[in-house]
Amino acid sequence: MKALKHWSPLSTDGNRVDLEVDGRHLFSIFVLEDDVVRVLLQNNKELRQGRTWSIQPHGTTVPWEGRSRLSTEGFSLPQFKQEVSDDKLVIETAKLRVTVVTPLALIWDAKDENGEWINIAADRPTHAYMLGLRDNKNSHFLRRHKSDRYYGLGEKAGNLQRNGRRYEMRNLDAMGYDAETTDPLYKHLPFTITKSESGIAYGVFYDNLATCWFDLGNELDNYHVAYRAYRCEDGDLDYYFTLGPTIKEVTKAQVRLTGKTAFPPKWSLGYSGSTMSYTDAPNAQEQLEGFIDLVEEHAIPCDSFQLSSGYTSIGNLRYVFNWNYDKIPDPKGMTDKFLKAGINLAANIKPCLLTSHPAYEDLAKRGLFIKDSEADQPEISLYWDSDGSHLDFTKQETIDWWKQNVTDQLLARGIGSTWNDNNEYEIWDFKAQCDGFGEPIDVGLIRPLFSLLMMRASEEAQLEFAPAERPYLISRSGCPGLQRHVQTWTGDNRTAWNNLKYNVKMGLGLSMSGIYNIGHDVGGFSGDRPDPELFVRWVQNGVMHPRFTIHSWNDDHTVNEAWMYPEVTPMIRAAMQLRQQLLPYFYTLLWRAHVNDEPMIRPTLMDHEDDTNTFAENDDFMLGDDILVASVVEERARTREVYLPNNGTGWYEFDTGIYHAGGQTITVDAPLERLPLFVRAGTVIPLANAFAKNTTECHVEELAVFPFQGTGTRTTTVFEDDGISHQWEQGEHSTLEIHLTGKSSGNELVVKRSGTLEPGERQITVSVAGLGTNGLDIPLSMNGETLPSASMAFALSEF
Repeated sequence: MKALKHWSPLSTDGNRVDLEVDGRHLFSIFVLEDDVVRVLLQNNKELRQGRTWSIQPHGTTVPWEGRSRLSTEGFSLPQFKQEVSDDKLVIETAKLRVTVVTPLALIWDAKDENGEWINIAADRPTHAYMLGLRDNKNSHFLRRHKSDRYYGLGEKAGNLQRNGRRYEMRNLDAMGYDAETTDPLYKHLPFTITKSESGIAYGVFYDNLATCWFDLGNELDNYHVAYRAYRCEDGDLDYYFTLGPTIKEVTKAQVRLTGKTAFPPKWSLGYSGSTMSYTDAPNAQEQLEGFIDLVEEHAIPCDSFQLSSGYTSIGNLRYVFNWNYDKIPDPKGMTDKFLKAGINLAANIKPCLLTSHPAYEDLAKRGLFIKDSEADQPEISLYWDSDGSHLDFTKQETIDWWKQNVTDQLLARGIGSTWNDNNEYEIWDFKAQCDGFGEPIDVGLIRPLFSLLMMRASEEAQLEFAPAERPYLISRSGCPGLQRHVQTWTGDNRTAWNNLKYNVKMGLGLSMSGIYNIGHDVGGFSGDRPDPELFVRWVQNGVMHPRFTIHSWNDDHTVNEAWMYPEVTPMIRAAMQLRQQLLPYFYTLLWRAHVNDEPMIRPTLMDHEDDTNTFAENDDFMLGDDILVASVVEERARTREVYLPNNGTGWYEFDTGIYHAGGQTITVDAPLERLPLFVRAGTVIPLANAFAKNTTECHVEELAVFPFQGTGTRTTTVFEDDGISHQWEQGEHSTLEIHLTGKSSGNELVVKRSGTLEPGERQITVSVAGLGTNGLDIPLSMNGETLPSASMAFALSEF
């Protein structure tokens, strides 16, 4: 590695400013938005990889073959000022200023609320940029300040705040991982958020899919000031610097940069059953169909079931798109029974064919596999207890083969969704070659891309088969842009209390990194089965995440099922019914994630940055703007200490209506049957029938008002449509705009409805929380008329 030092101005072309570095390298600064500036370093003035699949700004779509790395399409490209002197270059937008100094380093300033420039970040003043001499390694070093707080990096173990640790991005099938310590994991998300000592937040996203490391204070070097490091094995040093100024705005900007969150059907928010055990069993069809009877018997609401890979087995091995008719004699008959019960199916598919796969030789002859770097043959990797070759999704013929098999083997049999699994592409021959859509690429440059292209191929097949329906897909692995296509989860965790606790933080890290539609394997995937207490607490936590799936492969061959412990089944059922009750709120959050780039779950600090107490590590999280979830993650705990952020209005306990002022730590009762939830005072929560069989029955039936204790105003949106089609984009929806105003005389509620979806004769109850508790008696009027009681019914068509 060699440090870069000397630079000189080269040219300015539109919103791109080029510098020559050390007489041989090209250093470019792109002014993309007033609050987004990009830095690209070309070793010897050449791009190592001239395409990107991660960047998809507003109004653009990434072609299958990738987007030109030099493209600025989709950005507003604002005007900017530029001043050059002998040893300094200053580039200034309306919000952001970057100064290039000698030796080569950048200093970043932002305008504060008073219009004054304030420093928020700076490169390490010594050796900020390094490039490999005989390879394509590259490094970038930023200054590190004690008061800086680091977040992001997606799916990482341990605390939400990343300070003091070192992390690796190298997608792995980390089965049985420890959510507190294991690294690396499944996803490649090289994006950090910094809450700087100035109080202003910014993001840095490295657009490179090669293996890389982030050091956020673990490493010290006496020859340099305190620093943080990014080191990459290959590719181009290409990063986007995004100004907040808040953490939430940085997160939303990352989504706007890499592509909008998909809007899957409403049923994707319902409980999804799954286990390896059913499809591994010799009588798989009998066991699978038995699940339908069991959810009915135990009154468990259920919307979908995930078919694990055992349905493809020959002996003890798994062969994608192969049906084992001994275990499942009648696939179409089985799927018909699920669909008749209102349970949608998703089937597990894998992107690697074992060398003993019936189709292997044919695909090898057709060149559909990634190629070995030294021999004219498919690259062969260890895969699921055997050897196999990975499909090359940078080749159109491979995409076509995949789509045809998704259609013939799954969709035509009544399985409407794909579960894209085991797609980490653990190919360690980094010089192995993929087609690259006609321009061959070393696998080491783009390894995480294959999971993205795999899910995109699956999505295309689903869209072509059922064009009127919004597709639902799942993927375990991925890279920036995965949110455009799939719902995801944090992989194969292990059953333990600390995994319950740290999976919460792991999910929040994903959400802060722009991956919103997430969840965990509830109950733990591997290891010992959870005991009754741990299972209840895991379910209570799981029902408050966008993805709610109980999935397992227990070491003792037992199955994690909602009814596995009869003594706690009523508590499991109650937690699931709570989720059903909140489904209109969840669905609106899913819609807002798609339309407004709003995270569905987030740490309490994201909505309360002015309250420094929220930055302390905790086990709480926000579900949308208005609900604080205080999951119980400690064994034998029967009370829960929770800090209520200072939100200016206070909080209500969801189930009791008891009011608490914000800005204080309280201790609440948390018997095993209770999940402590708190609702922001001064808001309205839409509720459905808690006893709904599945999400198709979860319509808004109640508006629960949690009134202001004093003055204030707040607007809440509630979105409904048919839950499956694209017609909402043509106005076929029923959206409520709810305005709540707190005055000295009480609270005033105004409800207005828009959209062409007719509500029929449905009635909605308006209820007021907190009345009669803590001595509260807050009058409420609605649309100008006083409500005579704490609960009144209205026809939805009246709004």
